[in-house]
Amino acid sequence: MCLLQTDFTSVIADSKLLSNKQRQEAYIEILRKAYIGIGIAAEGRIDADNIHRATLYSMKKAVNNLIVKPDCIIVDGPYTPKFDFEIPAFPIVSGDNRSCSIACASIIAKVTRDWIMDHYDKVFPSYGFSKNKGYGTPFHLSSIKNLGLSSIHRKTFIIKSLAASYVVPVKLVP
Repeated sequence: MCLLQTDFTSVIADSKLLSNKQRQEAYIEILRKAYIGIGIAAEGRIDADNIHRATLYSMKKAVNNLIVKPDCIIVDGPYTPKFDFEIPAFPIVSGDNRSCSIACASIIAKVTRDWIMDHYDKVFPSYGFSKNKGYGTPFHLSSIKNLGLSSIHRKTFIIKSLAASYVVPVKLVP
């Protein structure tokens, strides 16, 4: 994302610290004050590449989806990503607490992911995606144990999550 303005009336902070209402209000304001590029890695890529590489892939897609070329890329975390375009990149540890741009990107990502999970809740209603947003809550893990994995579940995450609590045969649900 490239911010055009930083004078927000909405609360801009780490998306995990905001209520759903605050995130929705901020999201609308961010859309008016920034260029947004979205990058998404599907569960198959995450399983094949690992979450870190898939995140870098998503970041690269997001930058490529911007309609402007940014002066630099700042990333939340300790690692400087290596991209194949000529834009300098810098890591900022605890970036969503220290950078308005990173906090805005966090809000855009969280709201976008929540909307995707709300859609998947309609496709796979038995997993409670509109409530758990895909996180490994007890209800979500119980649903997987009873129903098997849906086509959108990350197999590598689920195997680790379930192995930590109990062994369960995993069946795939189309």
